[in-house]
Amino acid sequence: MIKLVNVQKSFGNQQVLRGVTLEIPKGKLTTIIGQSGSGKSVLLKHMIGLLQPERGEVWVDGIEISRMRSKALNDVRKKFAMLFQGAALFDSLTVFDNVAFPLREKLHLPEREVTQRVEEKLDQVGLAGMGHKFPAELSGGMKKRAGLARALVMEPEIILFDEPTTGLDPLLANSIHELILAMHRMFRFTAIMVSHEIPEVFAISDWIAMLHEGKIAAMASSADFQRIADPTIREFITAGGTISLTHKSDGVSA
Repeated sequence: MIKLVNVQKSFGNQQVLRGVTLEIPKGKLTTIIGQSGSGKSVLLKHMIGLLQPERGEVWVDGIEISRMRSKALNDVRKKFAMLFQGAALFDSLTVFDNVAFPLREKLHLPEREVTQRVEEKLDQVGLAGMGHKFPAELSGGMKKRAGLARALVMEPEIILFDEPTTGLDPLLANSIHELILAMHRMFRFTAIMVSHEIPEVFAISDWIAMLHEGKIAAMASSADFQRIADPTIREFITAGGTISLTHKSDGVSA
């Protein structure tokens, strides 16, 4: 569904992506892990065309998007939805209107259909009857659920999750992971998640890719990834993804 070929990106003198080559399988949940500041969110932004690589190619469903102009790029972006770290809800809108926003802005649907689709998605994410509330009235976990409902309401082919459990305690984080997994199983969209939640992501992911020193150090099925012997990966898993890595990767992939 998504393929990156030798993607390179720098900000000033800092080279963040040093030649990332990665294929995201269609209909699967792939999680990208790596230490803080390794460029995981930068990688997501290349997938949706918010950033353009200095070198390399970004392919989405057979179309190379890295040099596209805005109109053609916007057509490709219709395949995507994104759940941001802070849910990115509009404070001045109710939960219902936040979820309805893309339907009204992009599809101009009749209000009866908007209501039906919004209420259905709110129910699916566990927010039935909460549409009248404003974001300030929601807990952190409820904001994430509202953001997920808005991501789902356009029925996208691809959803990007940028650290979806940031700021949540472990119990709430697990509930959001379980919800993402349930929605993925229900709708079978292609999911790409950036996360630092080790080892929790192994239980919900089909594939794991690790970004280290600007390249993909390894990609494997969730079960196989946990058996990789590379010392960089072993150290990262053992420490729960919280340490500063010192080993050089051998570029293992599977």
